[in-house]
Amino acid sequence: MTLRDLLHRLRYLNGSLGFVWSCARRWTAAWLVLLALQGLLPVATVYLTKLIVDGIASAVGTGADWDRVGPIVFSGALMAAVLLASELLGGAIKWVRDIQSELLKDHISSLIHTKSIVADLAFYESAEFYDHLHRARSEAGYRPMTLLENMGSAFQNGITLAAMAAVLIPFGIWLPAALFLSTLPAFYVVVRFAMRQHRWWLNRTADERRSWYYDWLMTSGETASELRLFGLGEHFKKAYQLLRRLLRSERLKLARNQSLAELGAGTAGLAVTGGALVWMVWRALLGQVTLGDLALFYQAFNKGQGLMRSLLQNVGQIYSNTFFLGNLFEFLALEPKVVSPARPARLPALLRSGISFDKVSFRYPGSERFALSDFNLVLPAGRITAIVGANGAGKSTLIKLICRFYDPDAGRVCLDGIDLRDLRLEELRRVMTVLFQQPVHYNQTVHDNIALGDIRTTASRAEIEEAARMAGADLPVAALPQGYDTLLGKWFENGEELSVGEWQRIALARAFLRKAPILLLDEPTSAMDSWAEADWLERIRADAAGRTVLIITHRFTTAMWADVIHVMSRGTIVESGSHAALVSAGGQYAQSWARQAREGLKVGRLAGWQV
Repeated sequence: MTLRDLLHRLRYLNGSLGFVWSCARRWTAAWLVLLALQGLLPVATVYLTKLIVDGIASAVGTGADWDRVGPIVFSGALMAAVLLASELLGGAIKWVRDIQSELLKDHISSLIHTKSIVADLAFYESAEFYDHLHRARSEAGYRPMTLLENMGSAFQNGITLAAMAAVLIPFGIWLPAALFLSTLPAFYVVVRFAMRQHRWWLNRTADERRSWYYDWLMTSGETASELRLFGLGEHFKKAYQLLRRLLRSERLKLARNQSLAELGAGTAGLAVTGGALVWMVWRALLGQVTLGDLALFYQAFNKGQGLMRSLLQNVGQIYSNTFFLGNLFEFLALEPKVVSPARPARLPALLRSGISFDKVSFRYPGSERFALSDFNLVLPAGRITAIVGANGAGKSTLIKLICRFYDPDAGRVCLDGIDLRDLRLEELRRVMTVLFQQPVHYNQTVHDNIALGDIRTTASRAEIEEAARMAGADLPVAALPQGYDTLLGKWFENGEELSVGEWQRIALARAFLRKAPILLLDEPTSAMDSWAEADWLERIRADAAGRTVLIITHRFTTAMWADVIHVMSRGTIVESGSHAALVSAGGQYAQSWARQAREGLKVGRLAGWQV
């Protein structure tokens, strides 16, 4: 361990103490006072034991003489009072520590949540980020509290040990030094295996996450259908057990080696204790010390050795916990790159020219392939623009760049000529609403699912119902047992599950609730049948009048309703125009339109034949 490494560990220790002090200041002060009092009581017990033993030795054979028995009774009463006080203080310390624990866990969870919700979207596409997050979440629940307990024990043991050393010094100045030397092997074992366990944890984080993933696959409702249909349950069960067997064997091997090392360290400590006790008994036989002195020495030395061992183990465990807390602090130290500028430009009150991509090149983090390359596009204000193209053409990337989940590697994305990077991030996202390709299914009521689209305002029931009507979700909602008050999803009791298309309409309603001038829709009709699609498209033409709308779609029956259609291929625009113009041009759009029309005709004939 280098000095630099030690300073890093001390920085984490200081940060952890800062957590505790900031979230439980008064309780921590009370806790320290209680620990100090508890630390002094063992010394009182040892000293009272000497008085009782000496009193009994002098009273033996003298009968029930109160002058001799009285001090023994008084010392015994004091001993009982000290033991009772120790029990009371122990209970109080545990109660205060439980309060600290709850406050600390909530505080650290809040820090992790805060960091998670402001982290760049790019972080969530990095395995390294998930390793950081996994370590932080798995350790944050108990490591800070374990550290706090270790430090409390070290504080209390230090006070008791100092008092015990003062008791032992009159018997021999070398005794405190012998105590210290006898516990060094145990301290070495704790530090050594703390470092080994931490290295193992770092090396096996990905495997731990994979075992969690297999567990999720076998227990999640999202995967239940495929696991049963394709008979994948046993496959993932065996994969999980194989991985767990590897992790378990390595962890148990570490534990076995640590136990053997601790046994050796304990044996060395016992040898020192035995030698000191033999020396003290010899002095008692020579009449140099009393039986009370011998009892005091035995208790003081024995307790002192235990305290010294505990103290050094506390120090080792503190050092060990700083290793794991380093994972938490590394996670909290991650800083987003997509942030608001120091001096943001004024957001246009009314969008006039629209959104433009100017020679934009972009590739996702960790990818060598450009999703967009020297890309140019204008989405005119107040118009409906559709983007069509094959999977992987880069269509959804446009929405991510407009929302500024990412910044382009080259070029600019502009709003009325203003680079999005020059605008305040919160203001930019407030002027747009989005239906994502895979919208979230919130296990809340229908009303709350839709209201989440604009939590800055308290939407009335009429506004919620209007958003549902615009999305075509009003009829499915009307069929639910409690209408807009129906709980959705199956995570909680009495929840109602929806079809994929119905969930999509709820998500659409959530997007429509926010009266934003920019509306971005990624595959809005993918889960709708043709009748529902035609009905919804008629509504969107009427209700989105004056708003700037971008529709990403594979369906040409959806794209044909747009004012302008762009065809994307491999990150570039290859065709643009209205539906009629593109069909007349005979290019990719016309060929795909004809193919979709033929497929639709086949399906229609088949359906008629079945009837």
